[in-house]
Amino acid sequence: MNLPKDPAILLSFVNTHLRDRYPSLEEFCKSTGVPMEEVTDALAAIDYYYQPDRNQFI
Repeated sequence: MNLPKDPAILLSFVNTHLRDRYPSLEEFCKSTGVPMEEVTDALAAIDYYYQPDRNQFI
Protein backbone atom coordinates (compact mmCIF):
# COMPACT_ATOMS: atom_id res chain seq x y z
CA MET A 1 0.00 0.00 0.00
CA ASN A 2 1.24 3.47 -0.82
CA LEU A 3 0.83 5.79 2.13
CA PRO A 4 0.45 9.56 1.79
CA LYS A 5 3.81 11.32 1.96
CA ASP A 6 2.53 14.48 3.63
CA PRO A 7 2.63 13.85 7.41
CA ALA A 8 -0.65 15.69 8.13
CA ILE A 9 -2.50 13.69 5.49
CA LEU A 10 -0.82 10.51 6.72
CA LEU A 11 -2.06 11.26 10.24
CA SER A 12 -5.64 11.60 9.05
CA PHE A 13 -5.36 8.53 6.82
CA VAL A 14 -3.95 6.26 9.53
CA ASN A 15 -6.26 7.47 12.30
CA THR A 16 -9.29 6.99 10.06
CA HIS A 17 -8.23 3.44 9.23
CA LEU A 18 -7.55 2.69 12.89
CA ARG A 19 -10.96 4.03 13.87
CA ASP A 20 -12.93 2.32 11.11
CA ARG A 21 -11.11 -0.91 10.26
CA TYR A 22 -8.31 -2.02 12.58
CA PRO A 23 -8.20 -2.78 16.31
CA SER A 24 -4.52 -1.81 16.56
CA LEU A 25 -1.60 -0.23 14.73
CA GLU A 26 -0.01 -3.66 14.53
CA GLU A 27 -3.04 -5.05 12.67
CA PHE A 28 -3.07 -2.04 10.32
CA CYS A 29 0.60 -2.56 9.47
CA LYS A 30 0.24 -6.33 9.00
CA SER A 31 -2.76 -5.91 6.73
CA THR A 32 -1.25 -3.14 4.60
CA GLY A 33 2.31 -4.48 4.54
CA VAL A 34 3.69 -1.18 5.80
CA PRO A 35 6.48 -1.38 8.41
CA MET A 36 5.27 0.02 11.73
CA GLU A 37 8.45 2.08 12.10
CA GLU A 38 7.71 3.85 8.81
CA VAL A 39 4.39 5.09 10.18
CA THR A 40 5.56 5.88 13.71
CA ASP A 41 8.70 7.69 12.54
CA ALA A 42 6.82 9.82 10.02
CA LEU A 43 4.23 10.86 12.59
CA ALA A 44 6.76 11.37 15.37
CA ALA A 45 8.38 13.96 13.10
CA ILE A 46 5.25 16.10 13.60
CA ASP A 47 4.95 15.17 17.30
CA TYR A 48 2.19 12.57 17.04
CA TYR A 49 2.58 9.29 18.87
CA TYR A 50 0.49 6.14 18.92
CA GLN A 51 -1.69 5.68 22.00
CA PRO A 52 -2.70 1.99 22.19
CA ASP A 53 -5.45 2.60 24.74
CA ARG A 54 -7.14 5.02 22.30
CA ASN A 55 -5.97 3.24 19.13
CA GLN A 56 -4.95 6.50 17.51
CA PHE A 57 -2.08 8.91 17.06
CA ILE A 58 -2.27 11.92 19.36
